[in-house]
Formats: sequence, structure tokens, C-alpha cells
Amino acid sequence: MPSHAQLRDLLDPATTVLLTVECQQGVVGPDSALPELARAVRASGALDNVARLVATAHERGVQVIHAVAERRPDGRGANRNARLFRAAERLPVQQLAGTSAVRVAAPIEVTEADFVVRRLHGLSPVQGTDVDALLRNLGCRTLVVTGVSANVAIPNAVFDAVNRGYTVVVPADAIAGVPADYTPAMIRHTLALVATVATTDEVLGALNGPRRSRLTPG
Repeated sequence: MPSHAQLRDLLDPATTVLLTVECQQGVVGPDSALPELARAVRASGALDNVARLVATAHERGVQVIHAVAERRPDGRGANRNARLFRAAERLPVQQLAGTSAVRVAAPIEVTEADFVVRRLHGLSPVQGTDVDALLRNLGCRTLVVTGVSANVAIPNAVFDAVNRGYTVVVPADAIAGVPADYTPAMIRHTLALVATVATTDEVLGALNGPRRSRLTPG
């Protein structure tokens, strides 16, 4: 785990963006298309931790981006080149554009200052979406990645962000996957190799802590 000073230096509110991944009602809500994942994210406390991080980001002036996966009712433009996509077509709850399934789930709060980025294809909330362009225009240096799932979308987001030159922080208790014991294994053996892993409380402490004064040339 990084020291408080190291984490505080990484998490300058002016250059940090918080990304929530697929924290939408049709994925993590009570009527989820993926009930096992929804149970895991709630039972682990990960969803509540995402909400805590978002609330503090709003208070500290950290930009929040919510990445949502959705489909057109006619399915046009969606991938069908993997078993995961074909299985999603048969789920009882569809992530259809404009429905409640693609709204950010409680208890996460969305404000007018937030960006909600929607994708119709692929596995990544970064690749092929507006996220990278927004991060660059916002002057982002550090991306905090939260949400689901540790199986697919979270590692995709981390790898894509690192490949684009961002420093990534992953609050380990603010992501979830299935089965439950897969998430710590993914963090330890994969994400920790490319991202700074911390806890939600450590990230909150760093965001809320005093900033170092910046010396300007005389």
C-alpha cells in the first residue's frame, strides 16, 4: 500500500478524475440482469464505497465520470464476437438506452457537474468512448477507477488508462466481481502490477488532507 504522502501527491483534486464503471441499475441494482454480481457488489460494501468516493469527489472539486454500458433496442452497433455479448442478449433485463436499467444506481449521486459517458459496444469504458478525450481536456493525470466488474470492465479500464499515460489508483474495496474471491486475486496478481492499490478510506484521507504548497519561481 502507498504511504499517505505518496497517495496525497497522486490525488491532487485539480488533476484527478474519479471514474465509476457500470454502476447502473441494470447491473448493480435490485433488478439486476446479473444478480450474482449485484449481490457481490452490495454485500462487499463496494457500492457504498463508490458512493462515498463520489460524494467526497463532489465536495473536493474532483471531476466525476460515470461510464455506462447500454444497447439500442434493435441491437445495432453492438458486439456479437464473444460469448459474453451473445449471453447478454438473452438476459431478462436488458441495458436499453433510455430505460431505468442504464441510470446510475443509488446510493451514488450524480450531479450536473458530472459526465455520464455511454457506450454501445465493446468491453472497455475507455477504448472507443469519449472518456480519454474528456480526461485530456480536463488535465487529468490520475484516474481513480471504481465499480464493476473485476472480471472484465475494470481491468480493461485500468489497462487502457495506463496505456494512454495516466496514473491509475484502484480502491480495492470499491470494485467487485464474481465469484467474490476472484476480486482480491485479480487485484493482487494483475491490477497491482500496473496501478496504485489503496483502500477507500486511504483515498478519502488523501483527498481530504492538506495539499502541499507549490513554490513558484521568484
